[in-house]
Amino acid sequence: MARSGLAGAVRVARWADAALGPGRDGATADGKATLSASTAERAAGELGLTVARIRADWDTARLAGLIEVHGDSARPGWRLRAWDRDDSAVLRGWVALFDAWSLACPEPGDREAAAVAEVVSAMPQVLSFLQLSAGPVPVDQLLDLLQQRVTELRTARCEVPYDPQLEPTPLAPTAAPPAPEPAEADDAPLEPLLDWALRALASVGALTYGDGQATLTPLGSWAVWVKLEQICVAAQSPAGNIEQAAEDMLRGCAQLRPNAARAEYRAWLAARPVGSAVTELLVAARGEDALLRGLAFEALRVVGAPAEPDVRAVLDEPALRPYALLWLAEHDGVDPEDAHEVLTREEATWLWVDTAAAVADHGEAPMLVRHLEAALQPTVPALLDEVRAVGHPRTVQVLVALAAAHPDPALAKAVRRAAFQVHTGGS
Repeated sequence: MARSGLAGAVRVARWADAALGPGRDGATADGKATLSASTAERAAGELGLTVARIRADWDTARLAGLIEVHGDSARPGWRLRAWDRDDSAVLRGWVALFDAWSLACPEPGDREAAAVAEVVSAMPQVLSFLQLSAGPVPVDQLLDLLQQRVTELRTARCEVPYDPQLEPTPLAPTAAPPAPEPAEADDAPLEPLLDWALRALASVGALTYGDGQATLTPLGSWAVWVKLEQICVAAQSPAGNIEQAAEDMLRGCAQLRPNAARAEYRAWLAARPVGSAVTELLVAARGEDALLRGLAFEALRVVGAPAEPDVRAVLDEPALRPYALLWLAEHDGVDPEDAHEVLTREEATWLWVDTAAAVADHGEAPMLVRHLEAALQPTVPALLDEVRAVGHPRTVQVLVALAAAHPDPALAKAVRRAAFQVHTGGS
C-alpha cells in the first residue's frame, strides 16, 4: 500500500534526480522548494502528466523525504536511494507523509490559526479511537471526541472567558464571584476543521472518508499502532535513562546485558526525533571514551536505515571509520561475523587498540589479556609493530595496561618496551 500510494511521488523524485541535480537547471523560483512554472511544465511534458499532478506529486515527494531541495537544485533523499531494496525505507517515507498530514491539504482560510493548531493537537486521540474501533466510525461520534479533547487542551492552558463584571470589588466584596467556566470548544464550530482533517488524512492514504463515517486503512491502522507502541516503549525505559543525553544514556547502558541495553536504546530512540538522536549518538562517539564509541554504534544499529547517511558521512574520521565500515557492512546484509573483512589491516589494528582502551578503562585485567587473543597478528611482536604504526592516541596507555595485566613476565617486558618506544618516539 505504501509503495502504491507513493508511486507518483517516486516517479517525480526520480525525474528530479536526473533533471534537477547540481549543475542542472534550477528546480525552484521562490527559494521555498516550490517548482517553477517552467520546470513543472517541463516535467509534465516529459512524464505525460498534468502540471497540477506534477506539483501534487512533488509536494508529496518532499513530505515523504524522497527528494531534498537545496537552493535551486534537488537531490534524492536516502529513502529514494533505498526504495527498491529496503521495505523499511518505503514505510518510513509513508510515515513521514502521514506525520505531515496537516500540510497535505490547505486548511480552511476562515479559521483562526489557534483553532487549527488545537485540532491538529487533538487528532492523535481521534486516530487512536479509530484504531481501537477497528471499523467505520460515524463522523458525529468523532466530532464529540474532538470537542472533548479541544476542551481538555483549553482547560489545561487555563483559558477562561474574561468578563470584568466577574471581578470582585476590593472595598466591598459582598459575595464571591461565580467560578469561571472553561471556554467551550464549540465557540466556533469544529465541524469544518474536522472535515478538513479527515480529508487531509484520506489524501495521504491513512483513512477512507465518506457517507458520514471514517475508517482507517490497513496502512493507517498500522501506523497508529506503531506510534502507540512507541509511546509504550518509551514509557517502559528499563534502566530509566530515557531523559538523559546520549552520552549519559550510553554510560548507563555500559553495565547492562546486550538485550537489556538494546531495549534501553529503543526506549531512548522512541522518545526523540530520529535525526537529532543519530546526531547526538555520533557526538558521543567522537568523545575520548572508547567504550561509549562502541556503544554508540550499537545504538545506531537499533536505528537502522535512517542512520545510513550520517554513518556514511563519518567515514573520513579516523576514529569512527572502522566502526562506520562495520555498521555499513552489516546494514548491507553482511554477516556480523564476517563484517570485519571489510576493514584494512590498519583499520582493524586501530579498532583493536580502541577496543583495548575501552577494556583498560572499564574492564578487568583478565579481559585485557583475552583481548590480546583477538588480534589479527599471529605473534605479539607483529602486533606491537603494527600497533605502533597506526598511531592511535591511546597506544601508550593500552600497552602499559596490557603489560601490567599479562602473567607472562617476558611478554610483559616486551610490551612495556614497546610502550616506552611509542612514548619517546623511538622505533
